[in-house]
Amino acid sequence: MEVTSIINGIIIDHVPAGSALKVLDYLDVDPSSARLALIMNASSERYGRKDIIKIEDIGSDDIDLDVLGLVARTATVGIVCGGRIVDKLRPVLPEHVVNIITCANPRCVTTTERGIDQMFHLMHTEREEYRCDYCDEEAQF
Repeated sequence: MEVTSIINGIIIDHVPAGSALKVLDYLDVDPSSARLALIMNASSERYGRKDIIKIEDIGSDDIDLDVLGLVARTATVGIVCGGRIVDKLRPVLPEHVVNIITCANPRCVTTTERGIDQMFHLMHTEREEYRCDYCDEEAQF
């Protein structure tokens, strides 16, 4: 298998093994139209196994690091310009997320009314627990 280097774009490394497709979905990257390479279940000294996502011609402004911090906290984002990594970013667990998680409470205003943003706040960092801003239901994702 040969995966060539990219000239301009991003490399999302240290993605938890087997979750690269979920990460692309959360980042709203369409695999059928984006020039990308997915390497799944690659060997990793630190994690045992990992996924790697390389996306050509996309900038760091096009990637929501809050989303990445939520679904792949161990990931690192390498910014590639001219074939060289010029910057590395590490996503962090966001304090507040909007329209990423959906409330599971059937009585919540976000499930009964249309057009209301799904907003969640971080309650416990260690447990990665988020709660709905409207009904305080714990997020299930």
